[in-house]
Amino acid sequence: MSFRQPTHYDWGGDTHIPGCRDFGSVGGRGSVADTQAGADRKRVLIAEDEALIRLDLAEMLVEEGYDVVGEAGDGETAVRLAEDLRPDLVILDIKMPIMDGLAAAERIAGGRIAPVVILTAFSQRDLVERARAAGAMAYLVKPFQKSDLVPAIEIALSRYSEIAALESEVAGLTDRLETRKSVERAKGELMTKYQMTEPQAFKWIQRTAMDHRMTMREVADRILAEGQEAGGAQATTP
Repeated sequence: MSFRQPTHYDWGGDTHIPGCRDFGSVGGRGSVADTQAGADRKRVLIAEDEALIRLDLAEMLVEEGYDVVGEAGDGETAVRLAEDLRPDLVILDIKMPIMDGLAAAERIAGGRIAPVVILTAFSQRDLVERARAAGAMAYLVKPFQKSDLVPAIEIALSRYSEIAALESEVAGLTDRLETRKSVERAKGELMTKYQMTEPQAFKWIQRTAMDHRMTMREVADRILAEGQEAGGAQATTP
């Protein structure tokens, strides 16, 4: 069985997001309207020990259509509020008293409470790697602009939903990791061949799996196999 060429997306889009870096390939710049159209306003928790930065961030979020449901000046309070409020997203500064943002991210992401966006500085590359290991989905580099905020949030929400979907499909840790690897490679194949963004590629795999009553791992493996067959045929063509 060969899957038909994807045709139900609006291809293309900007793949560069100034001021925002995700922990993997970036799917493209979206908008709050794209993410939130027809849905409830996303609820965001902010943790930043500098009051002025926290205030500016809260104002940006409200202006962009998000609800700020809680604010914290340290990581320990952030974890407690996240557990109590169950927000859709948590934004954490790395440098905070009592409990730093990395430890808080590990608690929040590890508990599957919400996706995490980390606030960092250009000189903290080693901390960014630790943030990724702690489970953060994306990060914002200080000083950041309002135009950087929405893409970072969309990346975090998209990646978090992907992981949740894959984990609901596969119970075992080893199988889960292998499934994620296959899906990531298949997404890359679709992005290269059909100029999809990363979220579009994942949604296509997810929808195709549902339509064909297959797992996402099976769809991903089929995409990769067809790509190898096509590459082999081109290589042998005189």
